[in-house]
Amino acid sequence: MSDLKNFLDADHKLIQFPAKRKMKLQALFYLASKFDKEKVYTEKEVNDLLNQWHTFGDPATLRRELYNHMFLNREPSGASYWLEPVQPTLEELEKKYE
Repeated sequence: MSDLKNFLDADHKLIQFPAKRKMKLQALFYLASKFDKEKVYTEKEVNDLLNQWHTFGDPATLRRELYNHMFLNREPSGASYWLEPVQPTLEELEKKYE
């Protein structure tokens, strides 16, 4: 993830969501690593956690991307979120987009 350093500030917060797919996926891996595997989160808690790790004020996009790429799962109502017990690999996600 050394390439991701160009997208992080001195506090290791994401300063922008990368446009290129490979870097975007690395950013999602980075953000997913901030979640507790044992915890179930409310939408507000997910947003609060994401806001701690990015500076561009768009937790909804990050939450949606984490869900769409199978890092997070949720109840259909969106009331609860949790980290998927089996995380996708970079290789699996890259194959998905070939």
